[in-house]
Amino acid sequence: MNQPFEPIRLEPAYRKVAAALIERITARSFNSGDRLPSETALAQQFGVNRSTVREALRELQTAGLLTRSRGSKLMMVTRPQADHVANSVSRALVLHDVTFLHVWESMSMFEPLIAEAAAKRRNDTDLALLQQAQESFVLHKEDTARCVHHVAEFFGVIAAASHNPVLVLAQEPLIQLLEPSLGAMIDRVAQARSRIVAAQRRLSEAIRERNADDARTWMAKHIRDFRRGYEVAGIDLEVKIKV
Repeated sequence: MNQPFEPIRLEPAYRKVAAALIERITARSFNSGDRLPSETALAQQFGVNRSTVREALRELQTAGLLTRSRGSKLMMVTRPQADHVANSVSRALVLHDVTFLHVWESMSMFEPLIAEAAAKRRNDTDLALLQQAQESFVLHKEDTARCVHHVAEFFGVIAAASHNPVLVLAQEPLIQLLEPSLGAMIDRVAQARSRIVAAQRRLSEAIRERNADDARTWMAKHIRDFRRGYEVAGIDLEVKIKV
């Protein structure tokens, strides 16, 4: 017996307009900073109503591909920021029932390699930002919310120092998922803050000295320390993350 055909999917017109615009943007026909034609002009080109174009532009703006400058009626092409991309990925991971253990395992694979790359490629600006993040954690370590923010910032600076945008985008969702429980762990484990300070100092030294082996080794130790901290704090690593 022949298999039946799948029903043809009918997409709204605005989705087709959005897809056509995305194709042009990703093909670099429109570059970051370029302004799109007006809604009226686009409606004429696509042969659709202006409201259809407006809905398509709104969808691309939500996706971080378009923005509108103050005082301008025209949409401008932009690159989605790392945190914008990460927000979408984080939500998707939560919907896939990721646990703290999943996040920790992923970080234990990614972070040592990111630290190694940072040690090889860092520049003076990266070192200054790394020092700033490290000092900020020490300065605000008694303020749980702020010190958690600076832990995430420290990881982010190291990723940026790798000068590999793929690593930056891959890391950000994991850090976002780690943050909600990190404060609870830090408050429950007496030595957590001092151990983070020590690990950050050793990592900064290794990256400053371009010692890729030490950077990789110390990052691996730092990530293992996070798991021990969660275990000491009594935080179940198998619990599904909620944000």
